[in-house]
Amino acid sequence: MTDKVVAILPITGMDCANCAAAVERNINKVTGVEGVNVNLTTERASFSYSSDSKKIIEVIERINRAGYGVASGEAELMINGLADDRDGKRLELALSNLEGVISSSVNWVAGKVILRYVPTVLTQVDIKSYLASQGFESIILDEGLEDIEGIARQEEIDRQRTDLIISWSFTIPLFLLSMARDFGLLGMWAHQSWVNWLMAALATPVQFYVGRKFYSGAIQSLRNRSANMDVLVALGSTAAYLYSVPILLGLISGHVYFETSAMIISLIKTGKYLESRAKGKTSAAIKKLLNLSPDHALVLRDGNEEVILINQVIVGDQIIVKPGGKVPVDGVIIEGYSTIDESMITGESVPVEKAVGDEVVGGTVNRQGVFRFEATKIGKDTALAQIIRLVEEAQGSKAPIQRIADRVSEIFVPAVVAVAALTFAGWYFVAGTAPDPGTSVFARAMLNAVAVLLIACPCAMGLATPTAVMVGSGRGAENGLLYKSGAALERAGSITTVVLDKTGTITNGKPRLTDLQVVNTTKHLYQEDDLVRLAAAVEKKSEHPLGEAIVMFAESKSITLPETQKFIAVPGKGIRAVIDSKEILVGNTRLFDDAQAPWQEFKSQIESLRKEGKTVILVGVDSILIGLLAVADTVKGNAKEVVAELGQMGLKVLMITGDNQQVAEAIASQVGITHIIAEVLPGDKAQEIINLQAEGEIVAMVGDGINDAPALAQADVGISLGTGTDVAIAAAPITLISGDLSGVVRSVKLSKITVKTIKQNLFWAFFYNIILIPVAAIGLLNPMLAAGAMAVSDIFVIGNSLRLNKKPM
Repeated sequence: MTDKVVAILPITGMDCANCAAAVERNINKVTGVEGVNVNLTTERASFSYSSDSKKIIEVIERINRAGYGVASGEAELMINGLADDRDGKRLELALSNLEGVISSSVNWVAGKVILRYVPTVLTQVDIKSYLASQGFESIILDEGLEDIEGIARQEEIDRQRTDLIISWSFTIPLFLLSMARDFGLLGMWAHQSWVNWLMAALATPVQFYVGRKFYSGAIQSLRNRSANMDVLVALGSTAAYLYSVPILLGLISGHVYFETSAMIISLIKTGKYLESRAKGKTSAAIKKLLNLSPDHALVLRDGNEEVILINQVIVGDQIIVKPGGKVPVDGVIIEGYSTIDESMITGESVPVEKAVGDEVVGGTVNRQGVFRFEATKIGKDTALAQIIRLVEEAQGSKAPIQRIADRVSEIFVPAVVAVAALTFAGWYFVAGTAPDPGTSVFARAMLNAVAVLLIACPCAMGLATPTAVMVGSGRGAENGLLYKSGAALERAGSITTVVLDKTGTITNGKPRLTDLQVVNTTKHLYQEDDLVRLAAAVEKKSEHPLGEAIVMFAESKSITLPETQKFIAVPGKGIRAVIDSKEILVGNTRLFDDAQAPWQEFKSQIESLRKEGKTVILVGVDSILIGLLAVADTVKGNAKEVVAELGQMGLKVLMITGDNQQVAEAIASQVGITHIIAEVLPGDKAQEIINLQAEGEIVAMVGDGINDAPALAQADVGISLGTGTDVAIAAAPITLISGDLSGVVRSVKLSKITVKTIKQNLFWAFFYNIILIPVAAIGLLNPMLAAGAMAVSDIFVIGNSLRLNKKPM
């Protein structure tokens, strides 16, 4: 079965939820693409496809045909060793096979290649590494590590600012001229024809130059068989402008409304500009993470210290980090000792001690000593890069609650156009004489219909959910909580039951050997060292934490371990192996029962140790018990406090473990858990979750993400504990980077306040339209006020989402 690749593309040109829906619909037309999500707030599209196929270019072409774009970056590299045109063609072929490269131009004479690429799919470091794998040695000529997508977004904001300046430069004098005429300040000039021509001259650049995006967007939207905000704005402003043209030409008499069309466009442009700037703040968490990585690294090459760009670091480089410096990439310390601040990665404020053999994570800050480490992961393989990608994927995904807004948005614009048409018809055919002197019935009907079109823009509905998800998931990342999707962020707040795995979750997962008891018979005479030697030799091939405790004890005693053969792990029971032609059993009583090896004679000793919260491991040779080992795991310092807080939140807390009932009860009593599911085989944990769900519980499973993977997947919300270095392979939709159990509480609280914010946003968006559309329809809302109110609604929704950064969790 082929693996799935998740791609993220930065989309340009989207203005509202219908634009996002159009992009999503077009990407879905590409064969082999699945799980398409287009996020208006982040302006990104995410989708998955088979790793053995190439779909990026095909998707980009489809997006372009729909009238939207994909932000791209340009890279220039010097290629060493291009001998002739054949080498140049081989390089072009290699680049054409690299997913994420849009186009490339190779000059083999100059030894250079210039290419355009998608920055969310590739980095310049990735390109350089790929070329090296194809036999091309390259140097990145652009030494800056620029945020390509950020530059593209900023260029778009700069264009909006320029349009805004032009728009208001014409609109303000036009508005003042109109007001002066309406209040009689122009005297005898008020009704001169040149005044209308002057107003038309001021309005035309605004209507057709500044407003060009509304026309092109409306055309593309209708081509895509949908209707977006551009359709409403284009209809509304054009109606006011075109109504004024016959009056300008003297074909009919009446009042021109050039100032209305210009003000509509200027106000909406102002709102979109402010919205773009505000949306930038919702991605503050990603920007902070991106800024964690330093630009340079101090490496030791050929015995000399050398400062190089971070994109020139290769795996195996020895890197020196001084006090106050940032760790450039992931690696393992080979010399020195220090304390490192990992707070931006794990959310934990207390610096962590690091010595030789310890792993360090790129982006963390060295607080004290000088150390040297070997680079093991660079570029997109580092923990920081993986965390950023996970947050980006979560921010790009849809929360289930967003389906409400999506369904409404699909029919909203056509419905509004229909209401506007009915409004016009009602005022023109039913209402009769216009109430204001100098205003025709047609003009009054037209203005009220325009007000309906403008007040009902669906932008606020489209922004309600994604802005809150973006801020919420970003805040989670800052606190060491990684949500893989918007659905996980929403669902965590609705759980009713929390199931905690014992080993590594409630306990530290680092058990130690506490008791040794040799059982001698007439046939077997063993010493304690013999017992440890046999058990450790068998457990050395096991990855179970209890086995590691026995191996570590043997190593501390410098006991030499014999070779094992015919190693067989029996899930939930123990291990069988052969040493020196003798069958060795290491496991629990069920393993011995299966082997018909008697152990009941020592039942009282076993139960006594279990009551102390210790796990008893039986060791046998040729189906004869020769000794008992007791291993104990310590409870995490804050476990009791976390369990109590979950209970105060109204959640039912259970502990699940493969250990026997006595050990489980001993651990559970220490942390205040009364509901226990013990002696559960790893494969049966998922069934226990199913049983709870059948009782109507909404279950969160908390485990280590490896042995508990089936249960984590089965749960309504899976929460995996891990470290920053293995966070990208966590099985659960929520990962607590630091492994701190208090993250469970924080993740639930963050979910609750995020969902509350989403509901507030949706309420405002729907309430705003429900109240103001009728107000506009009955003629109580001027089109210019409607345009201003529409812009304010978008800013309100984004501002309310940004308040998530201030709320306690």
